[in-house]
Formats: sequence, structure tokens, C-alpha cells
Amino acid sequence: MTLTDTQVEQAAADLLAAEESRSQIRLLSLRHPGMTLDDAYRIQSAQMAQKLAAGRRIVGWKIGLTSKVMQEALKIDTPDSGVLFDDMIFPNGGTVPAGRFIQPRIEAEIAFVMKAPLSGEVSRDDVIAATDYVTPSLEILDTRILRADPDTGTPRIITDTVSDNAANAGIVTGAERNPPEAFDLRWTGAILTKNDEVVATGLGAAVLNDPVTGIVWLARRMGQYGQRIEAGQVVLSGSFIAPIECPSGTRIAADFGAFGSVAINFD
Repeated sequence: MTLTDTQVEQAAADLLAAEESRSQIRLLSLRHPGMTLDDAYRIQSAQMAQKLAAGRRIVGWKIGLTSKVMQEALKIDTPDSGVLFDDMIFPNGGTVPAGRFIQPRIEAEIAFVMKAPLSGEVSRDDVIAATDYVTPSLEILDTRILRADPDTGTPRIITDTVSDNAANAGIVTGAERNPPEAFDLRWTGAILTKNDEVVATGLGAAVLNDPVTGIVWLARRMGQYGQRIEAGQVVLSGSFIAPIECPSGTRIAADFGAFGSVAINFD
């Protein structure tokens, strides 16, 4: 089954309304049991078109579901991707206002800032050559779709997540601008603290064995949809830790050692 344009536009409108009202809708995968991953990206793109029409600006892309643990949990074998908009940027060490998000969580990852465009079939060397610098980052996740159906307990699946812009909500990047070849990104990781307590650690190798591989995947996926990563954009390459819940009053800091650091607080 492929969703009609009307069904795609309705799903996009419902998600945009949920984001605006800080509420959640029921699972799209139950509303449309036969929906495909292509349908989900159509819904994501419909929201993107609405946001661009409203004056938002694309600043980059995120890659999600890159770890084997998350892929096995969702019974998938592919990452997903979402769009980063200019109103998603939060300053390093800044504060997210209370009520900005529904159920915020964070992930730690390596961000790539590009100096040349990428699309289609690219190699690891192509990605490195197109990268201006790499820097520590935190991704703020939120979900405009319920994590599980309240009546049946059925969990959301990848088509729900992709439709919901891959659960993206915000981005925080560190001050450091590291040349991509200066670090072994497989061995680059972080110690993450929540309210001064260590709650997670991880290494870049958890991301498809090499964070650069995520950028290769994204360029290929975007090429299939007539898109490309542009110069100046930031790409979140995928988290190497499980999501951390961030209720009001949470303070998050990620220590990447010599690679840098990044922090965010939640009112």
C-alpha cells in the first residue's frame, strides 16, 4: 500500500499541530498499517515543505538508529534520517525553556560540518574531503507520536519515527573545530553526566563501526530522494549512547576528552 497525497498531507498536518500544541498523536503505523518507509519520508518531506514556507531554514541533517542495539530493538537493518532547522539550535551550555518539548531526551554524537556538498554514491574519502570540521554534539530528541498505543501497547515502529522527523527536536554543538583526520573517530567518545552523575559512556565505533559510514549512507539515501547535503550544513552522525530522559531540572554534560565537550540544561 502507498499512501495517497491526501493521507500524507493529513499526517503531516497532524504532526505539525502536535508539535505546535506540545501534544502527541497516535501511531501512524496503526492508522495506516501498510505504510512504507517511502511513505514515511513523504510525510517528513511534507512537513519540511510547510516549515520552509513558514520561513524556517534547513541547517543540516541527522542520522538515527545507527547502533545495532537500536536496530535490533526496532527489528530493522537500516538507519533513518531527519531534517535540522534553524529554530532547533541551542547554545552550548544554554538552557532549554520549560515546556518547549513534550518528552525531551538527549543523545551524544559526533557532528560533521561540511565545506562541500555530498549526494549519491560517495566514499569514505569523499566524506572526509567534504568535511570542514567535526565537533562534539548533543541531539535533543522529542516525539510527536506516542511511544506506544494506549489501547494495545503496540510500540511505534520505524515508519512512525521517520514520519516524525526521526524524533529530532534540537541540536547543541561544542566550541571545538577538529579536523576530521586529526582523530580516530571510531575511538572518539564521551562520558556523559546527568546532574553531575555519570549515566552513559560510548565510542564512535558504535555508529555503524565508523561515524563516517553514517554520512556515506545519508548521501546515498538523499541521492535517492533528489536531495543532497549542502556546504555549511551540519550532520549529526548518529548516537553512540542510548537516549537519556531529560525532565525539568536536568543538567547534561558530555566530556569528549581531547575532542572537546558540550552541555545543555533543561528548565
